Amino acid sequence: MNQAEVLDFLADPATHGGAPVHRIETHISVLFLAGEKAWKLKKAVTLPFLDFASLEQRHAACLTEIEVNRVAAGELYLGVVPVTRDDAGSLHLGGDGAVVEWLVEMRRFQQENLLSALLDAGKVDRRLIQDVAEAAWKQHRQAPIRSDKGGAAGLRHVIRTNAATMAGLGAVIPPQRAEHVTQASLAMLERLAPLMDRRRAEGRVRRCHGDLHCGNICLYQGRALPFDAIEFSEDFACVDTFYDLCFLLMDLDHRGHRALASHAMNHYLDLSGDYEAVAMTPLMLSTRAIIRAHVLATMGQGKAANSYMDAAEAYLRPSAPRLVAVGGLSGSGKSHMGRELAPFMAAPGAAVVRTDALRKQIMGTPLLEKLPPQAYDGETGRRTYDRLYDTCLNLLRAGHAVVADAVFAKPEQRAAIEAVARQAGVPFDGLWLWTEPELAARRIEGRQGNVSDATVEVLRQQLQIDLGPMTWTKINTGGSKDAALASGRAALCL
Repeated sequence: MNQAEVLDFLADPATHGGAPVHRIETHISVLFLAGEKAWKLKKAVTLPFLDFASLEQRHAACLTEIEVNRVAAGELYLGVVPVTRDDAGSLHLGGDGAVVEWLVEMRRFQQENLLSALLDAGKVDRRLIQDVAEAAWKQHRQAPIRSDKGGAAGLRHVIRTNAATMAGLGAVIPPQRAEHVTQASLAMLERLAPLMDRRRAEGRVRRCHGDLHCGNICLYQGRALPFDAIEFSEDFACVDTFYDLCFLLMDLDHRGHRALASHAMNHYLDLSGDYEAVAMTPLMLSTRAIIRAHVLATMGQGKAANSYMDAAEAYLRPSAPRLVAVGGLSGSGKSHMGRELAPFMAAPGAAVVRTDALRKQIMGTPLLEKLPPQAYDGETGRRTYDRLYDTCLNLLRAGHAVVADAVFAKPEQRAAIEAVARQAGVPFDGLWLWTEPELAARRIEGRQGNVSDATVEVLRQQLQIDLGPMTWTKINTGGSKDAALASGRAALCL
């Protein structure tokens, strides 16, 4: 049947006990928000990447949507409900009549609690974006491994599908532009194919969200909740976990929040230790931008579509790698400086490699759990710094900018990180942050939810270390954070 009658029925407040109805439309669905419920109808459309033409196909898609979203957002997804027609010809939600359509029934949340709306309202801070990254990491850890999908072949399929979709949108996305970005993507894919296939063999391809942009994440009952995971294609949902994350990173970046995108990526790296994935960032960000471009083009939003094409092309031309080391005693503000400098060095940010996080990864300890004293003995310290040097070298050789965040109190540690830059053949800058010990101690005492285990006693021990000759640029962080960051940027010509 024509869906127009069902759409009119769902838009009628009488269908919902007189409650006002708010309608939201995407290129493949229509949602009706009324009272405490949301009703989602799938459009009877056929596109290069999905087929909802028949009632049976839409029913199957509704059932799959419930299944894949109950993992991360079970609080929101209530079930699948038919729209039926009785003998008199009237439509009903549920009922025993002939089924004319199927709907996903959801619990409604306030639209201003969407991450996209919170960003527009200026209500997203680093703590919230950290919670979002943690929600993505939790979902990825729990997701089933799918070694039959993904890898280079999986992303090649996405790129080809993007190209096929853009081919039908030539009036909005110029064909020569679509062809250029497709060929550039395929060329980069060939260079990354061995890494992608190895990651698939190691279990990095999982049944992920698949559509993890800011409009599909909400703040619900005080926590970040990803919802509306892809149900219509296992090829698009069973992907490398970092490719899943890259939709969030790209969306944050394109909305003008590169600093938040950088923070999300680096918090995810702290949690996962998956630094090798950063090599794939340019291609994955670009591919995600192209997906948004053709979705918006399908909806007739040509200007917005081409702005995403601009981003897709820019991602495929990444900045040259460089290494910046940020050192200083505990409480000097080096981790804040490293995180703040990262967005100016690469898209969506330089990879920030922190000894505080590496030590937790080596010990197999959650990021915010305090380690026992033996985790800070000489041998563990050497292992941690060796991991730092190796990780930074691999990232630089992969073509990505790096911030190395460690105390670097010993001359030989500073010499070793400088040697990493020489090995990789990239520019090096060292920043030494310092402040008065009393202020550093107050900062340490005031920390909450911090990965560092440093105490005031640790600071006192560090103050006894002979730093030796200091050739790095010294920055006094005793004033405002903005002034310190300005000094850091000036030292790096950023």
